[in-house]
Amino acid sequence: MQQRDIDLHKILTAAPVVPVLTIESPDAAVPLARALVAGGLTAIEVTLRTAAALDCIRAIASEVEDCDVGAGTVLDDVQFTHAVDAGARFVVTPGASPRLVAAASDAPTPFLPGVATVGEAMTLAEQGFSTLKFFPAEAAGGVAYLKALAAPLANVRFCPTGGVNAANAVDYLSLANVMCVGGSWVAPADAVANGNWTRITALSREAVALRAA
Repeated sequence: MQQRDIDLHKILTAAPVVPVLTIESPDAAVPLARALVAGGLTAIEVTLRTAAALDCIRAIASEVEDCDVGAGTVLDDVQFTHAVDAGARFVVTPGASPRLVAAASDAPTPFLPGVATVGEAMTLAEQGFSTLKFFPAEAAGGVAYLKALAAPLANVRFCPTGGVNAANAVDYLSLANVMCVGGSWVAPADAVANGNWTRITALSREAVALRAA
């Protein structure tokens, strides 16, 4: 196992939930990350869906201790490079194009590529990526689909994201081939907008407790 894979496993198994965040302003990034870490969620994914995303990653990486900040919704090799330069400690993609896989293969940064089918998972496993994002989880078959993959893809582990929430997360986490889940419910938009960091920390603590449920 390569060092980047060891690092990715360590990052993703630190807590059962990886918050998936779309942050509009760098001013909210640091207090939001601190609130999540205070609740026990140390790995967070900042999606590159806003103009401020890279600045948010940069701020969190430099100011929030004990936080492994990742870049999500990375769509090409250029974004991959920009994310790493901003301080992302892991990179997440919704799918895996050849150019993205090539960029990830040449970089030491942990890479969590997205898949939705058995064929995609097998192809990435052949290329050395055995920890994968299952996306969009609910739309692509959900818990039943992942359960069916456990035997034929025994060496592959998944982080389901997309439609995962507080109500169904424990069903995913009960599967042997699921190492964590990704979701946005731990950082509701209204709580972020109002700076209600206490609420976000409380939701984070509830998310951490899902592993023992």
